[in-house]
Amino acid sequence: MQNLLQSISTRAYVSVPHKEAIQSYFEVVETQKGDKILLENSRASHLWFIEKGALHTYYHHNGKPITSWFYTENQFVTAWYSFYAQKPSFEEVECLEACVLYRISYSNYQKLIADFPAFGNFARLLAEEMLAFLDEFSKGWSFLSAKEKYQLLKQSFPQLELRVKLGLIASFLGVTQETLSRIRAQK
Repeated sequence: MQNLLQSISTRAYVSVPHKEAIQSYFEVVETQKGDKILLENSRASHLWFIEKGALHTYYHHNGKPITSWFYTENQFVTAWYSFYAQKPSFEEVECLEACVLYRISYSNYQKLIADFPAFGNFARLLAEEMLAFLDEFSKGWSFLSAKEKYQLLKQSFPQLELRVKLGLIASFLGVTQETLSRIRAQK
């Protein structure tokens, strides 16, 4: 819980009553590798904080799973569109390792926003960070070569290759595993 509180407090002031409310609304969940915390066409009813583990979001294209992003310790994860709009998700969220997560329901998230202005600031800043990141990422990603995408991924997640299957990394980069192997050999 300490990492979660630290992550929130880097964006907003956390008073004692606020801390107690956070501790009561976020619940710990332990998962196994392969567990899905959100299925396609389900509404993202929780925001998750990763204490330990790695997850990815993915969608299906022509019957194949395509990784859209990876998440590791001290990050928040959900299907962002689905969580904020409270509409069915086109993505799934899967645990790539055994995980220790904290989750808060959408309704309790909204309650914290209403009851604690500082949490409202946190929620706004988190949404702004995600929007800015996704906007920058989506505009720049299209113009990168596969090798540049791989280098950016390694920069963002230095230990990811040791934690997840290379096929997931290849799907994220939009290349085959063979192409990824050639890129990795070029180091």
